[in-house]
Amino acid sequence: MRKGRRLAIDVGDARIGVASCDPDGILATPVETVPGRDVPAAQRRLKQLVEEYEPIEVVVGLPRSLRGGEGPAAVKVRGFAGTLARMIAPVPVRLVDERMTTVTASQGLRAAGVRSKKGRSVVDQAAAVVILQQALESERVSGKPPGEGVEVVI
Repeated sequence: MRKGRRLAIDVGDARIGVASCDPDGILATPVETVPGRDVPAAQRRLKQLVEEYEPIEVVVGLPRSLRGGEGPAAVKVRGFAGTLARMIAPVPVRLVDERMTTVTASQGLRAAGVRSKKGRSVVDQAAAVVILQQALESERVSGKPPGEGVEVVI
C-alpha cells in the first residue's frame, strides 16, 4: 500500500462530492460538496482542494452500467477527468468503477437518520467516501493503484 493522502470525487450534473483519506490510506472522510453546474468553476475549486490537501492522486468515480458498459455519463466523466488531470498535473488522476456507490451512500445515510431532502449534498460526499474506500481496499488487496490512469495530453 502506497503512503499518502488521496482525494476522491463523485462527479454529478448538479454537485460534485469530494472525500479525502489519511496519509496511511486507512480511513476516507467527507470534505465538501462542490456545485457542479458551472464546470470551469468546479474544476478551479477542485484544483484548490488538490493544492490544499496535496494528495498523491485523485480518484474519480466512473459511472458504469450494472453490466460494466459505459454510456453518456461515463463519456462526460472521462472528459471531466481529462481536463482535471491537465489542470492538476503532475498529480495523477485515476478512474475507478463507481457502480452502486450512490445507492450504498444513500442507504448508509438513511440508516443514520439523514433525510433525503436535507442530505442531497451530503449524499455526494458520502458517495465520494465510498468510492475512495473501495479504491483503497482494491489497492490493499491487489498491491496496485486502483482503476485506470488518465493520460495527460498536452
